Amino acid sequence: MSWLWAGVIAAAVLSFAQKWIGYQVPPGVLEEPRIARVTSLLPVALLGALVATQAAADGQQLMADARLSALAVAALLLALRAPFLVVVIAAAVVAALCRALGWG
Repeated sequence: MSWLWAGVIAAAVLSFAQKWIGYQVPPGVLEEPRIARVTSLLPVALLGALVATQAAADGQQLMADARLSALAVAALLLALRAPFLVVVIAAAVVAALCRALGWG
């Protein structure tokens, strides 16, 4: 067995163990106010980090291209409470225009 398969199997076992340990946490612990606040904000933080890395990174370096322009337009429209479909279409149009103009 190669090192790659050993790593895949180890990652699978560790992932399963982490999920199993999460189920063993008593419900009383998760109902504490501080823990509840952290667990409610954690998905938002992880999604924000994913969006930031996908929009501003190209491999190992930071990039400023059409993705950042589209993200800025989407953030502005979301702040203005625009419907989600309008946000997605507007961001796609801005990204396409930026790429057509050679800005990224």
